[in-house]
Amino acid sequence: MADLSTNFIGIRSPNPFWLASAPPTDKEYNVRRAFEAGWGGVVWKTLGQDPAVVNVNGPRYGAIHGAGRRLLGFNNIELITDRSLETNLAEIERVKRDYPDHAVVVSLMVPCEEEAWKAILPRVEATGADGLELNFGCPHGMSERGMGSAVGQVPEYIEMVTRWCKTHSRLPVIVKLTPNITDIRFPARAAKAGGADAVSLINTISSIVSIDLDNFAPQPSIDGKGSHGGYCGPAVKPIALNMTAEIARDPQTAGIPISGIGGVTTWRDAAEFIALGCGTVQVCTAAMTYGFRVVEEMKAGLARWMDEKGYASIEDFRGRAAPNVTDWQYLNLNYVTKARIDQDKCISCGRCHIACEDTSHQAITAMKDGRRHFEVIDEECVGCNLCVEVCPVEDCITMERISGTDPRTGKAIPETYANWTQHPNNPSAAERLQFAPEPVVADAAE
Repeated sequence: MADLSTNFIGIRSPNPFWLASAPPTDKEYNVRRAFEAGWGGVVWKTLGQDPAVVNVNGPRYGAIHGAGRRLLGFNNIELITDRSLETNLAEIERVKRDYPDHAVVVSLMVPCEEEAWKAILPRVEATGADGLELNFGCPHGMSERGMGSAVGQVPEYIEMVTRWCKTHSRLPVIVKLTPNITDIRFPARAAKAGGADAVSLINTISSIVSIDLDNFAPQPSIDGKGSHGGYCGPAVKPIALNMTAEIARDPQTAGIPISGIGGVTTWRDAAEFIALGCGTVQVCTAAMTYGFRVVEEMKAGLARWMDEKGYASIEDFRGRAAPNVTDWQYLNLNYVTKARIDQDKCISCGRCHIACEDTSHQAITAMKDGRRHFEVIDEECVGCNLCVEVCPVEDCITMERISGTDPRTGKAIPETYANWTQHPNNPSAAERLQFAPEPVVADAAE
């Protein structure tokens, strides 16, 4: 049986599934229930200074739904904990005392002043908590007060506050990064420069999910008015994976421990984050949608897949995908594929033909011998795989690599690797004696 236990920057937990700093981790009652349900750790909902913040007393959430009301994207306008600092610290101490083998990390957000951080850090440390997570990501409410993403968008502030925390606390420091920035590498580099033990990402994306067309206000609506909130859930996973990969393969940050956040709903989502180098994954929306027991499927699924693949621990595959993420210019232009339709699986719905005919390359037939028949025309197919993605039948359409001559271009397909840096259409290629080699970044798992 695969061993799911983790040792993330010295913080041990029975599995890599942590609840993210959010409503599910706002109080002792919730966290105890989460640990009993099987979660490996929690990041306690963000603590701030007293007097506590004041949350709205009306709707706090908006959503994007798919078929069958499946939750795809989730938006919230809730702030950090609105309970007193003293109450939270007492509860954290009790929870850590009773669950010593589970990870308890405390999220913090106070004004960008050294004295404010210096005052709160020893109080958190006294609870016995395992680590700190600096919330530099929240894009609403707190950012308007000069905290959250207002700090996370300025690398110099990230480095400065991180250094304060490393100076005034012995606990491991995780810096939570905001995705509301042009290039995630710069705040990650700043966190590392400040001495951060790890980074976590992504925090929520600034968003308005919908407009009520009766009262013409953003949802959720408070007395006829709405505000931008933080977007999360399955819809943000692609953004989170990309930003995680950028940090994992950046020469300046490669190897820094990462806690992955953003749309983790299944064991497969978790495995993908771990494959990019993450040591733990944090979950919020899935727990809020399905309850704490969703972790049972996550743990069982991950362990089953690891057993099938022969991985004894998550370290056996952590970071293995990171070296395979590259820039477009280094992709092999001599890799040629064509779509193939399995006629035995085809239900003749015609979606592949319509998509290709109307929006792509007119490379799929609709009729043969007077009957509906969908088949790829190799002379027109560019191998884009749009048909694969719109087909409702799994594995009915697949992509097949071809060799020899490309029927579309009539040209021989070289067996050697070649990329854009040496292509004759590249205006800069003539200035080079040979194509530029792809940069090599150390495996994130090393």
